[in-house]
Amino acid sequence: MNRVSSNGNYSAVLANIQAAQQRQMEAGARVATQKQGTDLKGYARNAEMLTAMKSIDARIGGYLEQSKLITDKLTTQDFALSQLTSSAEGTRETIAQALASGRADTLMQDLQGFFRNAVDGLNARYGGKYVFAGGQIDTLPVSATALADLTDPAYVISDFFHNDEFLTQAKVDDSTTVTTGLLADDLGTDLLTAFKDIQAFEETVDGPFQGNLTDNQRTFLEGVMATWDSVHKDLINHTARNGMVQTRVDSVKVDLASRKISLAGMMGGITDADPAEAATALQQAGVAVQAAAQVFLSLQNSSLLNVLK
Repeated sequence: MNRVSSNGNYSAVLANIQAAQQRQMEAGARVATQKQGTDLKGYARNAEMLTAMKSIDARIGGYLEQSKLITDKLTTQDFALSQLTSSAEGTRETIAQALASGRADTLMQDLQGFFRNAVDGLNARYGGKYVFAGGQIDTLPVSATALADLTDPAYVISDFFHNDEFLTQAKVDDSTTVTTGLLADDLGTDLLTAFKDIQAFEETVDGPFQGNLTDNQRTFLEGVMATWDSVHKDLINHTARNGMVQTRVDSVKVDLASRKISLAGMMGGITDADPAEAATALQQAGVAVQAAAQVFLSLQNSSLLNVLK
């Protein structure tokens, strides 16, 4: 026969009250946070899977952040390349207008402006770093500042470029690596050489370009038109390749965003609490606390001490 004692009964009832209160607190937390638990213990056998998914989610998030930075850099490069292309196109049109009118009153002044615009494009920066300098991101890629610099006998065209040969690459997802770097000398050698040819002619006995064009000046300008067509076409090709990389990065970014949304849904299936179920559990836990408390009061009222009083 089991012995029944007041202490034993009180201990059992108190244990039931504490357990009911604990369940009430857990149910209240699920209602408040809409989550199944506050740590991995709350997800039991799914904890390992959840840890793996969180790791993947963090990696995707890292790729997305990097993709934003790459997109910004490529946009900066696109603007600079457009600047170069515009300078080459403007130079060609100015020469064509001089040939059409037979006069070169402001030809060299206009070309000086296009030259400076081109150099500014080659010295473009993103985040304070020169984008066309290769690995020499703190070194000015092009040091020429005027057309007259190009014909200085102490220098050749390559002396004005200070980039190295390092082409930056970026991994935009687990299987895709893109080359985002472009080099100033690749972009600008033919461009500066074409400018140098005009400046060199300007400094010969057939120069300067002013007033009506001479026969020699007309012949020379007609000859350089093909060069400027080639320079302009080459810069357009560089701009197009930069655009292709932009398109590739944008495509990967869309895919990563879709994967992140899908992964969030999968994790939510494990971690998110059902609102109706959580509310019902909270209500049931509250009833259990009240019932345990009522039992405690009933036990207290049936104590032998109350009979002896």
